[in-house]
Amino acid sequence: MDQAVTSPGSHPRDTAEKAETEAAQTLPDVAGDRPGRKLDDEDYPAYSMGRAAEVLGVTPAFLRSLGAARLIEPQRSEGGHRRYSRYQLRLAARARELVDQGTALEAACRIIILEDQLAEALRINAELRRRG
Repeated sequence: MDQAVTSPGSHPRDTAEKAETEAAQTLPDVAGDRPGRKLDDEDYPAYSMGRAAEVLGVTPAFLRSLGAARLIEPQRSEGGHRRYSRYQLRLAARARELVDQGTALEAACRIIILEDQLAEALRINAELRRRG
């Protein structure tokens, strides 16, 4: 596989920033009433499989394998094509990093899921501390 896109120890929500910036600069405006609104949403499925693979430096087969491993569930366009969000690109970049380091795909997916759950728990904990 190609070189890793992310730095070691990075969290899924912090990876693939370069990919985000490049894609945001090249994607057309798709928002209805306010330009760029949907592209500001990290969960909006703005990337086709081909574009996502290109931005991440992976093959479409790698992205399909992440779907099969249930790490990311891309949405489908009306024509049935896979569409990926910025958040999903970050997860895929993290998976690629781990696989490039020799981690089995299934183990990499489990690690990423656990990292994401821990980050969410820490976020909730910090919010609760701030409130009370």
